[in-house]
Amino acid sequence: MRSSTYWKAVLVDRENFLERVLEFLRASGVRYCVVGGTGVNAYTYPVVTEDLDIAVAAGEIDKLEAALRREFKVRRFAHSINVSAPQSKLQVQIQTDPRYFDFVKRAEIREVMDFQLPVAQIEDILKGKIWAATDMALRKSKRQKDLADIARILEVSPELRAQVPAELLSKLF
Repeated sequence: MRSSTYWKAVLVDRENFLERVLEFLRASGVRYCVVGGTGVNAYTYPVVTEDLDIAVAAGEIDKLEAALRREFKVRRFAHSINVSAPQSKLQVQIQTDPRYFDFVKRAEIREVMDFQLPVAQIEDILKGKIWAATDMALRKSKRQKDLADIARILEVSPELRAQVPAELLSKLF
């Protein structure tokens, strides 16, 4: 079974939301990259996630949000724009935190769920996971998931261990 088929089954994606969003991004010409747990999956062993986190190049968020509203359900939050469709459990989360903007410039094409997509470099994904794991505004369970993602990154790239704050390392191993 292809990983995209499995992912679509888990997410009960009855309307090809994933493919529609990816085609929308391609056609719009907006520069973006995959970050978050799906980005971690592109470098390590994959785990199931119900969202696709992306970062967009600076200056393109408002244009993208307006266009997305014409086709999908869109909700804006403090640091993200969430995009969804009625017949899919998939959530696309567009990071609006400016710390993510430069990730797009350094992204490289990698396989993600059988698609060739721009993915943030592993060092950048690690930075994002560190930011999330230390964000006390997030639910504790969400921060635990981010710690697990940091551990997965360090398993495949132990040389990045020095970039992880001691307070987080002490919680990992």
